[in-house]
Amino acid sequence: MSEGSSTTGLQLKAIEVRNLTKVFAGDVRALDRLSLSVDPGTIYALLGPNGAGKTTAISIMTTLARPTDGAARIYGKDVITSGKNVRKNIGVTFQEMILDDALTGRQVLTYHGRLYRMSRNDCRSRAKELLDLVDLTVAADRKCKTYSGGMKRRLELARALMTVPKVLFLDEPTLGLDPSGRVQIWEYIQTLVKESDLTVLLTTHYLDEAYQLADKVGILDRGRLVVEGPPDRLIDELGADTIMISGYGPKEDLVKKLKTLQFVQMASAVDDGLLLGVESSSKNLAGIVSETLKCGFKIEDVFVSKPDLGMVFAKYTGHILEKGEKE
Repeated sequence: MSEGSSTTGLQLKAIEVRNLTKVFAGDVRALDRLSLSVDPGTIYALLGPNGAGKTTAISIMTTLARPTDGAARIYGKDVITSGKNVRKNIGVTFQEMILDDALTGRQVLTYHGRLYRMSRNDCRSRAKELLDLVDLTVAADRKCKTYSGGMKRRLELARALMTVPKVLFLDEPTLGLDPSGRVQIWEYIQTLVKESDLTVLLTTHYLDEAYQLADKVGILDRGRLVVEGPPDRLIDELGADTIMISGYGPKEDLVKKLKTLQFVQMASAVDDGLLLGVESSSKNLAGIVSETLKCGFKIEDVFVSKPDLGMVFAKYTGHILEKGEKE
């Protein structure tokens, strides 16, 4: 029986998490019964703001932390009871760059391979292959202290791939990079998944990153998975246009009233206002404003846009995910 199948003939999930809970001292609940699964050969993005639990989730899935309750498995292997086996099959990069500035790029990769008991020949050939992949061949024999931030991120990605993992965990993989550097990392990740059976789980606070990369997005808020699905489907469910109304006043009755309007497909109370999904915003905006004022809500600003993942986050959490937030 192959590793990718079960006794029922069904393919194993690359990642399976069930009711994962993590409570720190002082009853701080970082994860609250988190459940998700990731199919082999796909990219799953955990999206969330400060303190959502993204890094905690990755720490448990990569055997670096123990859950308070629940379970996590990588291709059927439990991260607690089969931690050694799990570590053989995963690669990880972290938010904070962890490189020895005294080593060259090539040495970073070959030393990492040797730690995992790869032969010297395999280390050399694999390092050469990966340095080519991330465009670091020219700089391979320079010390890491001479690398730019983008080069260091690419080297870390190469190091995570050194042992030919089945699952790659990327914790904020483009944090601190400029736009061109971020796009470059995206291209590497997409190429890896397309050309191999690699599965990727990444955490990010960048909405565009989750949209560009992920086959499926999960939105975390206060340790809970509030919604998941293909990004386009989640966005389409909002409606043709979104209207954000900021201001103050009673919201509960207003939301109920707006939901009765034929052209309103979705209405939610969010930070300092309301989020609506509507048909033909230009035609129906006046009617929405009129109803809002009738209910005693004082309007300070109105913003009309096409829906995006930021609006999806607002709908399910009641909060606006500010650009630049990170965990």
